[in-house]
Amino acid sequence: MKDITFRSLKKNLKKDFSKFKKLKIAVLGDSATQMYVQALKGYGYEIEVDFEIFEADYDQIELQTFDPNSEFYEFKADYVVVIYCINKLYKKFGKLENEEKSKFSDKIIFGFNALQQAINKSLNTKIIFFNFNEINDSVFGNFANKTETSFIYQTRKINFELMDLAKDLKNVFIQDISLLQSQYGAEALMDNKFYVNTELFFKIDILPIIAKNTADIIQSIEGKFKKCLILDLDNTIWGGIIGDDGIENIQIGDLGIGKAFTELQIWAKLLKNRGIILAVCSKNDEVNAKEPFEKHPEMILRLDDISVFVANWDNKADNINYIQKVLNIGFDSMVFLDDNPFERNMVRSHIADVTVPELPHDPAEYMTYIRSLNLFETASFTNEDEIRTSKYQVEAKRAVAQEKFVNETDFLESLEMECKVEPFNKFNTPRVAQLTQRSNQFNLRTIRYSEQEVETLRYDESCVTRAYSLNDKYGEYGLISLVILKKSDPKTLFIDTWIMSCRVLKRDVDKFVLNTLVQAAHDNKCDTIIGEYIRTAKNSMVENHYKDLGFSKEGDFWKLKLNKYKKMNCYINKI
Repeated sequence: MKDITFRSLKKNLKKDFSKFKKLKIAVLGDSATQMYVQALKGYGYEIEVDFEIFEADYDQIELQTFDPNSEFYEFKADYVVVIYCINKLYKKFGKLENEEKSKFSDKIIFGFNALQQAINKSLNTKIIFFNFNEINDSVFGNFANKTETSFIYQTRKINFELMDLAKDLKNVFIQDISLLQSQYGAEALMDNKFYVNTELFFKIDILPIIAKNTADIIQSIEGKFKKCLILDLDNTIWGGIIGDDGIENIQIGDLGIGKAFTELQIWAKLLKNRGIILAVCSKNDEVNAKEPFEKHPEMILRLDDISVFVANWDNKADNINYIQKVLNIGFDSMVFLDDNPFERNMVRSHIADVTVPELPHDPAEYMTYIRSLNLFETASFTNEDEIRTSKYQVEAKRAVAQEKFVNETDFLESLEMECKVEPFNKFNTPRVAQLTQRSNQFNLRTIRYSEQEVETLRYDESCVTRAYSLNDKYGEYGLISLVILKKSDPKTLFIDTWIMSCRVLKRDVDKFVLNTLVQAAHDNKCDTIIGEYIRTAKNSMVENHYKDLGFSKEGDFWKLKLNKYKKMNCYINKI
């Protein structure tokens, strides 16, 4: 992983951002934020995003947000970053009488809520609040944890209540400064002498980490995040070599260095339960490699936690290519963990987009290092995420079955596919929003919608919404496609959004969906459907989508006249 410093980020500011995606960020702080802004802008170059940043003068948070004619609102930011300084919070707290101190957190959270309401009233944006690091003011000592009138009690309560607030607001997110303090220490986070002389709160050396954290949140909301963890086995998730040492001698469990490998397995298991796909890529005999998963009593991971299990003596880059083919996800959404520097460099040189952390030599340091990377930032979590492993295990079975068929038509017919078609509703809204945020490849216009915005679409009479859930004889795919149609005139439906999961490519789902869109157009007394393809770095696979489905190109748009449309043949039954 690349070592990034504040100096290197400042050098990035002189580089060419012109070819990168643009995002508008507004930064509001009650202390000076110019160094943070430089770090964030510079970090954008590392992830190929041009952050256009509006930085308000310090201590103008309320002035900017409660004035509807302010520069802040004229800027029309995609994201708003709000930074309150713990030192100024302490100053406010210190001026209160004791009876007011116990209600301090309620007053602060009330102000945060009023702030986000004011912003949401005028802007369709996402808000990122920095929470608070902790100050031990030594007024109560450890007894501070038992008294509501202590500053540490109120700070922790504010952080907790901020989480509660964000939990119920789909467009509000938290950057966890308190967690960074626990990881790097209070002295690494801030220098009070520096703050007193400059009004700059964060230390220079921590700014690249803070900027990366902000960018991680933004990237996850924009649909760019990690989906899959690929694990080597020997000396990565257990100590020793299974083929040489045997199951009874590998190091795992509560003794010695085995604790380090158990800790990594626990982390991987928690990721799997959150919806991250786990895969195995190991140079081993498959029977030997699977034995600990099946028989070792202290293994945390079991075979049913692994979506794709590859153990052979082939090149690991080739095996990761196979895993990618089965899962049908981008290489840039994969993380590969391997203790062997040769294997890590082999994968990096052949598949540059896969993230390959440079694991420490000592396994005891694995998790400290891995956690510091924040590899699996997410902007959402739904019930469907919890069952993702089983779906990809079923997909692996489909891939094996397909190899037995010479004729693709026979394979599609053998699947016995059925598709449920329904408008957006209160049950599928979270997953619909998540699909708009996460889908990059089969996404014709790459418009992102929050849950709140999807709920608005449900009640918009000018919109026609469709959600598609597929199953076959092997199991359920879940929600695999969605379409948002908007009436551009009384006789025309415009395809605002058409997204499909790459898991169902070459299943005739695109044909099935088009048949239902034509029916929706007829039901709405429309005679034309218009589509648009907006190119991104990720969606070239659908460049000819409308052409292949029989649309005619007219300028920048694709048009389908319904009086010339013939229902397309596909092997999917509507239910």
